[in-house]
Amino acid sequence: MKPRARHSLLTTEGMSRSEVESLFARARVHARGLESGRSVRALEGKVVANLFFEASTRTRLSFERAAKALGADVLNFTAQASSVVKGETLMDTVRNVEAMGVAALVIRHSASGAAHLAARHVRCAVVNAGDGTHAHPSQALLDAFTLHERWGSLDGKTVLILGDVLHSRVARSNLFCLTTLGAHVVFAGPPTLMPAGLEEMGGRLAPSLEAALAEADAVMVLRVQGERQTAGYLPSVREYARLYGLSAERAARLRPGAVVMHPGPVNRGVELAPEVADGPANVILAQVSHGVAVRMAILEACA
Repeated sequence: MKPRARHSLLTTEGMSRSEVESLFARARVHARGLESGRSVRALEGKVVANLFFEASTRTRLSFERAAKALGADVLNFTAQASSVVKGETLMDTVRNVEAMGVAALVIRHSASGAAHLAARHVRCAVVNAGDGTHAHPSQALLDAFTLHERWGSLDGKTVLILGDVLHSRVARSNLFCLTTLGAHVVFAGPPTLMPAGLEEMGGRLAPSLEAALAEADAVMVLRVQGERQTAGYLPSVREYARLYGLSAERAARLRPGAVVMHPGPVNRGVELAPEVADGPANVILAQVSHGVAVRMAILEACA
């Protein structure tokens, strides 16, 4: 019997609604298995390699948990403890790891397009775990899944994405995924952190933060990514918190039943007030929990 063809997940752009909903259906199966302690061992005997060239907590541990729950053996790689520090290139790294017999490479890299480049040079599946400011498809899928599980459907819902959109791979991936599922996506934040072309991609710029909060069914707060900023996009972090941070007062303007999301890590007191981050409207830990099941579905589909 010929082995099943492997597929990569590099972006949510171009995914069909049926593809997304199929992943969600499998994620629900895996979520029930995790709760009962009887996971589907779909990757028994296979190897998944986590190649993280950037720091990560939730994404790296979530993919490791997902792969092990599916029965896979897991290889964990961090650039700081690898031959990358000796000058090894990305292509040499992925080819050498693939040669160890892996079924899938989960790659996070600071360069936009790194996962796409790797996928063109290996035969195994590649899952993009975040590349530069370009894409983070698994995060978008788990975010959308979290909302889908809460609402039953995203059709007609309004999701506000607030903050540093310019440097956010999460924002772009969510825009494609959420609109595919029928949601309206609105953006708000400092004008210096709003990239061009959002409306052409299906989003809408809010006339003001207050107006955006009043119509939002969910607000996805983004981290201010100081490590990616090479120019003075903001006068100060304190000024950002005053003008665009989701304080308790601003959160009170949300619709009844609206939820607060954050991909993490949270800068408490900057983009999100502690009382909001820990308040009844937040679904941040639900995002993390759902992330394991969604990444199980992704690895099962790819590897």
